[in-house]
Amino acid sequence: MAAKRRGVFVDTGSLTAGGMAAPDLDFSAITALPIDWQYYPATDPDQVVERLQGAAVVVTNKVVLDAQRLAQLSDLELIAVAATGVNNVDLDAARNQGVGVCNVTGYATPSVVQHVFMLILSLSRRLPAYTAALRQGHWQQSPHFCLLDHPIEELQDKTLGIIGYGELGRAVARMGEAFGMHPLIARRDPQDQRPGRIDLAELLQQADVVSLHCPLSEQTRGLIGAEQLALMKPGAMLINTARGGIVDEPALYEALANGRLGGAGIDVLEREPPDEENPLLQARLENLIVTPHIAWASRAARQRLLDQVARNIDSWLRGGPLRNPMV
Repeated sequence: MAAKRRGVFVDTGSLTAGGMAAPDLDFSAITALPIDWQYYPATDPDQVVERLQGAAVVVTNKVVLDAQRLAQLSDLELIAVAATGVNNVDLDAARNQGVGVCNVTGYATPSVVQHVFMLILSLSRRLPAYTAALRQGHWQQSPHFCLLDHPIEELQDKTLGIIGYGELGRAVARMGEAFGMHPLIARRDPQDQRPGRIDLAELLQQADVVSLHCPLSEQTRGLIGAEQLALMKPGAMLINTARGGIVDEPALYEALANGRLGGAGIDVLEREPPDEENPLLQARLENLIVTPHIAWASRAARQRLLDQVARNIDSWLRGGPLRNPMV
């Protein structure tokens, strides 16, 4: 019997709450593959090459596989990225080395959409402010049966601006329509004249809520800065569940602190884990909600991700076409 290929899962802790000692996910689809697996909850940059020596398959969520590291991994045949974004892999180097790269897609759509609207609803209903008021005893001391200290908005008839109209953007638009919102889509190509697609500057001027769903690239890094925030309606909201580098964080803080924006719901930061000095973490603003990159992370979504990784590797082992190929 031929020896099993060696496989390494370099960062299981980024996917499962209990780690491999007590995972909250079912790894059976992975472990059933004819691969001799080694699992690590996390892998530091200086551990990558040592841990992957002799490995034919690596599963990585966020561990970086750059050209320098790949050049030292002569046995590597497949990189299975446990995410949609593949910016942690040098695709050109992998291609030149004959290493296949595949990702996973569509696994987190319900989770992300629900998180987006959790943020939108929490901000429009002023949940942080009313929660703080309750803790401070304002309702208990009120002469009336309810508090009306903070104005509450409805989503009906609001304009929802979508930047990035892939699967997630389309799903958010559909949910917005269910709330009675009117979606607008930022067009990437100035020649695109399809109905509902408008230039970014025009979208920012018209939207009551702007939701980001584009990938982080050289074209989108810093896409929303001070100039773009100044175009938004006074009182408008910005939601970012895409990538932190798309938004200029100090500029966003200033727009919120000055009352220029009505609110922001941020699930991603430029550096993750973030620095304590990040202005959005230092802020104590009732119109800002920051969550720790969890929009994607329902247990069901994480299980779908893991099962899709297993299917990708299984197809490759069987000699079939590489599923979700990136090179």
